[in-house]
Amino acid sequence: MAKVYEFLADGFEEVEGLAPVDILRRGGVDIKTVSVTGSEFVQTSHGVTVKADLLFEKADLSGADMLLLPGGMPGATNLNAHDGVKAALKRQAEAGRRIGAICAGPMVLGGLGLLRGRKATCYPGFEKYLEGAEYTPELFVVDGNIITGEGPAATLPYAYKILSFFVGEEKTRQLQEGMMYLHLTEGKRPK
Repeated sequence: MAKVYEFLADGFEEVEGLAPVDILRRGGVDIKTVSVTGSEFVQTSHGVTVKADLLFEKADLSGADMLLLPGGMPGATNLNAHDGVKAALKRQAEAGRRIGAICAGPMVLGGLGLLRGRKATCYPGFEKYLEGAEYTPELFVVDGNIITGEGPAATLPYAYKILSFFVGEEKTRQLQEGMMYLHLTEGKRPK
């Protein structure tokens, strides 16, 4: 089973942090939330307190199939200030394993040079932090082992694409249908 870890810092965007966890768990992927605050509890950008699965200091990220960064402010800047997160992202990239970041989160990847020569997206106004990337104003962009997402409204398509990496398109589409996503995007009601 794939192992995915999502880093949570105070000020993360709720939808971008929790919807991918929900979708991946529904799809059967082992995803754990990892607090970088020194406490199990992390406060979101809109004042909701969330209990993470693990503390960063106790997370074994060495075999991670994917690492995820939600956006939100100041969540993304708090992730960017965490040396352990940045070191884990560099190791993940060097190993050629998957990384995902959405909204303001791609700024962390840009600052590490992980987006050089790649296409990427982010929340409008954060393009200046995507050092060396070709900015693409899409809901999400996959370039090699990195996926970036635009912002809160892009979270569902971004998360479904991530799920498809691990369970395939058919199982992902079944989940989309069951969650009424295809009704939203294609006008198709479940049978």
